Amino acid sequence: MTPQQKLTAYRTIVTKEILRFARIWIQTVLPPMITTALYFIIFGNLIGSQIGDMDGVRYMEFIIPGLIMMAVITNSYANVVSSFFSSKFQRHIEEMLVSPVPNYVIVLGFISGGVARGITCGIAVTAVSLFFSPLNIHSLPVMLSMILLTAVLFSLAGLINAVFAKSFDDISIVPTFVLTPLTYLGGIFYSISMLPEFWQQVSLANPILYMINAFRYGFLGITDISLWASYGISLAFIAALYGISLWLLRTGKGIRS
Repeated sequence: MTPQQKLTAYRTIVTKEILRFARIWIQTVLPPMITTALYFIIFGNLIGSQIGDMDGVRYMEFIIPGLIMMAVITNSYANVVSSFFSSKFQRHIEEMLVSPVPNYVIVLGFISGGVARGITCGIAVTAVSLFFSPLNIHSLPVMLSMILLTAVLFSLAGLINAVFAKSFDDISIVPTFVLTPLTYLGGIFYSISMLPEFWQQVSLANPILYMINAFRYGFLGITDISLWASYGISLAFIAALYGISLWLLRTGKGIRS
């Protein structure tokens, strides 16, 4: 395929993915906004008023970056896992694999759709946060780069989950038993400096902790984790998951019958 043909194939997949979640925005974009508003009311206003400041900032401001990142993580993942599995279930992913379109173009197309939904939900949640606290930005490059890396990473994870899933029930196992616990234990509502030394060390094994802390630094200028470590962990996971995704498509594992 020529570069122009590859670009056309990529844009076609991305357009399909964006239209897929945009047409049902009431099911894809609105729920994170409502859920986040409840978090702000319950944790930010009611509980936060009893907690006081966290690392020198109001508790409401402290949890905003984590809640935005949670929306990005869950929606990037959900978009790709549901879309790719639907393609596999309806058997048209096989048509893409036997076409001249390179595997990396297919992967990038699905990932871009997941990133688009994740960032769209992140923007929507940010808009909701403005009703509860003014927007503070300490480092725009850190904030934008980390939200992009996080969306890419969990979009890739969603694709791998979809490849191995054998039923629609299987695509909810990882989000329920892995993604949700790691997200809530990733420092959204607390600083790991509050934990005993042992649990601080255990928390460092959670990759989501690094992303949320780097994103919080972009907003507030505070972090429990080195930025270099956050970027290193994120890029390492992206490289590994991208390589696994290409290998799975090349071998047809979980796709070809």
